[in-house]
Amino acid sequence: MRFEHPVEWTATGTGMHAVSITPSLVNGNPDGNSANDLATFGVKVLAPVPNIIDQYVQVAPQVTVIADSDQDLLVPRDLDFHPDLERNELWVINKDVASTGGSTVTFFQAGEPDMSFMWRRDPNAWHFMSLPTGIAMGDNGFFATCPGIFDANQNGGDPFTGPSLWSADTAIYADVIYGPLGSHFDMLHVTPNSQGIAHERWNRYWVVDGFNGDIVMNDFAQDHGPGNSWHGDAIIRRYSDFAITKDPADHIVSHTALDKATGMLYVVDHGGQRVLALDTRSGSVVGQATYGPWETYVEYSQMTGYDWAEIVSSGLVEPAGIDVLGDRLLVSDHATGDIVIYDLTVNPVAELGRIVTGSPGIMGIRIGPDGRVWAVNATTHQLLRMDPQTVTAVQANAAPQARVSPVPTADQLMVTGSGIRPGTVLAVLDMAGRCLRDIVFPGDGRPMDVAGLADGTYLLRSGVEMPHLRFVIQR
Repeated sequence: MRFEHPVEWTATGTGMHAVSITPSLVNGNPDGNSANDLATFGVKVLAPVPNIIDQYVQVAPQVTVIADSDQDLLVPRDLDFHPDLERNELWVINKDVASTGGSTVTFFQAGEPDMSFMWRRDPNAWHFMSLPTGIAMGDNGFFATCPGIFDANQNGGDPFTGPSLWSADTAIYADVIYGPLGSHFDMLHVTPNSQGIAHERWNRYWVVDGFNGDIVMNDFAQDHGPGNSWHGDAIIRRYSDFAITKDPADHIVSHTALDKATGMLYVVDHGGQRVLALDTRSGSVVGQATYGPWETYVEYSQMTGYDWAEIVSSGLVEPAGIDVLGDRLLVSDHATGDIVIYDLTVNPVAELGRIVTGSPGIMGIRIGPDGRVWAVNATTHQLLRMDPQTVTAVQANAAPQARVSPVPTADQLMVTGSGIRPGTVLAVLDMAGRCLRDIVFPGDGRPMDVAGLADGTYLLRSGVEMPHLRFVIQR
């Protein structure tokens, strides 16, 4: 059973915490037997992933091959880290072929000298993990995958296809046939040709429906146990105000990433060469969804009135993978091998720079426990890690009292709270530290002309008098 408390619990620090819950009333009345009212469970709170994404903009990173086909990577399409980041456990999902279904490779102590790996394929993967496009780790000991196939039964019938739920316990997953249907814990069936998947909470996942071009929230609710088949308690909600176009060759993915802090879901539209953003906390149910279903669910709804927008519409050739950390969004380009970094603090979203991997074929990307960027290449069958190099260019750490406005700007820029004397010459730098031009500072709150600069992110420098200030040109 799961429930939500109206008061959010905030941890006092990292480490293990014992959380206790006691009901004050049961169905509005005092409990006649209070002996079993107390529930206590442990919650592990980890340090947040450091946001070092801007280091990739300032200096070209080193691209390191962590694993390849020697470690059983066979057309890898996505990857994700176990939510207990201290374990440094990375899961990669292989496309393989429809007749056998996909497989996974789990890397223990990923990227470390003592790294080991384990390849697994469930005996019923031909149905529950057929031509998988994505993998997403949950926060409750499970993970989910989404199949890229149209008909998971592979018999020419209805598109009985959608995400599957698995245990992240390697003593359970694909290890023993627990029931008539292998080791899977649940599966839903209204998203054929699924393209990407992102975890929200508990057993709730967001899936890109490649066949219909929709975004679909799939809540497995209570799992049916390993190898069984009842799905009736699921809640599914369909968001259809899109035209997400999958790769017609059914190879390159259209992934999705959820910012759990804001509820914003970022979605790659491969065919549209763009990126969309959906506010998952907006909208309301308008009625029964019209596509399918082919089995009975407790709820299968159509959504309306939600907020969404196209946030990237140019600069991508074959967008595929995506991830988000704080105010930085990363998108992989399968055609070029570039990983494009975007600034989410400005509207419209601005490109900050690119990680040039020199590795066309990249699909899934993920920001790891220490902030480094990881990727899988489906063409070269490789797991890659991008390692930031020592930053020898400028650092963009502005003094708390110094401010630039407006953000972004088109032609004029003002600085306040800097303490710099009028007449001081300021240098305008790009993010690699190259000086582009000088500006004479007119004084706090007085405009400076920056109309001659192209769209992008820049820094102001004034020797040792003022730390570098970041500003964005956008028209």
